[in-house]
Amino acid sequence: MILIDPQLKSDSPLQHASAKPSAAARRTKPLRLPSTPSLARTLAQFLKRAQAAVPLRGRVTVLLTSDATMQDLNRRFRGKNTPTDVLSFPASNLVQNQKKNQEKGDEAISMEMAIRQSVEQGHSLGAELKVLMLHGLLHLAGFDHETDAGEMQRRERGLRAKLGLPLGLIERAASLNFSQRTRKRGAPGRKATTGPSTPAAKTAFAQDDKAKRAPKPKKNGRESARDPRTPPVHRSRTDTERRRKP
Repeated sequence: MILIDPQLKSDSPLQHASAKPSAAARRTKPLRLPSTPSLARTLAQFLKRAQAAVPLRGRVTVLLTSDATMQDLNRRFRGKNTPTDVLSFPASNLVQNQKKNQEKGDEAISMEMAIRQSVEQGHSLGAELKVLMLHGLLHLAGFDHETDAGEMQRRERGLRAKLGLPLGLIERAASLNFSQRTRKRGAPGRKATTGPSTPAAKTAFAQDDKAKRAPKPKKNGRESARDPRTPPVHRSRTDTERRRKP
């Protein structure tokens, strides 16, 4: 079942009151909420397909609402006083065991945040809403990407491919974290180097570097070129004559 918050009026521009929009969102014209019956019908059809794919049997209610409502829900149930894109509320065991209801739980999705994220990701609002709905369904099915060592991410990736959806929330977060770590470390494969600071140290550094790059001595008959890095040996004439005697 799809429910749309009455505060989100059809064909009226959605505001960004509770969260600062990105640069990409500010450059675009305000998006308008599609016709309520058409949007609800499209998402209801997807919800049925997604539940069958997960699989998740039972009734799921999805509320499309504002940033302000999402912030209030996030503060009350998770202790975080910020808006978020999607929240899942699994039904209690008592409710799930009632055969008449067969409730599986509820989802709440911020329409305003979905619009911003669709602009940032470069796809339609409908595609973003479906990505958020799938993410919420996996939580209702018992998955938790914060504790399951990648199990939910793998499941979400497979379902995205099956349902024809763009990049999912978990993969976006992983990609963002990787980019941030890369920027902090600098360019991969390169190490920062520091040179000598004082004139004396620079002179010693240059001499040492020149010595390291000097060619190795080559043998030529009985004599060989002296290595310029080794000091010359001074021999007396007497020592030379002594060595020539048999």
